[in-house]
Amino acid sequence: MPARRRALSTTAALLLSALALAGCTGDPVTSGDSAPSGGRGTSPLQNPDGTKPGLAPITSAADLSAARDLIAKVRTAAAGPKDGYDRDQFGPAWTDNVDGVALGHNKCDTRNDLLARDGRSVERKDGSDCTVTAMTIYDPYTGKTVKWSKTQASRIQIDHVMPLSYDWQMGAAKWDKAKRVQIANDPLNLVPADGQQNASKGDSGPSVWLPAATAVRCSYVVRFAQVSLKYALPVTEADKKAMLQQCGG
Repeated sequence: MPARRRALSTTAALLLSALALAGCTGDPVTSGDSAPSGGRGTSPLQNPDGTKPGLAPITSAADLSAARDLIAKVRTAAAGPKDGYDRDQFGPAWTDNVDGVALGHNKCDTRNDLLARDGRSVERKDGSDCTVTAMTIYDPYTGKTVKWSKTQASRIQIDHVMPLSYDWQMGAAKWDKAKRVQIANDPLNLVPADGQQNASKGDSGPSVWLPAATAVRCSYVVRFAQVSLKYALPVTEADKKAMLQQCGG
């Protein structure tokens, strides 16, 4: 082979090798917070009604700025007394009989709606279009993927992002029952997550408790702010400060 042809052949081989190492395989590349990553969820900024799955991190400078702008709209107030609070004040747990929220009156209870919303490879009880018996789910609070089944139901629990007791202390004590049932079953306020994380949170606000996975903390407080704004509930000054800090404020 002539020297010039050998040189060209060597150059072409090197270029092909470099492209392969760079991952240029011809497959499309998706970027941006609005696209779920590997089934891991949706940015809350792209999910204002809570009907899309999961809770993906907010990372870009523009989205972090938008997150801070949203949180800045949240009012602050001192927490009121917890006197009179009871879970029953917010209606039967996971009732489908709820007006004014997405997924209400769809013939499936709220818990199963949320498992189906966020789960992958969802299996249902024989003869049922509702009851989820097994699935794979990405838990945003720990950053782990969980293979879940109904035999270990408590491993994944449905977290009220803005806890019901917190709601009560910040103004829901004065609401009528129907509005309390709404916030308790609104998918905007609900995230399937690790049971131990949910238990450790209790009724804490963001100044006291945040998810273990640091990457999702800004998304978590944005969701907290979205619920606060939708239901015109204030947060404490300490919580608002913590919320802004999580998004770089």
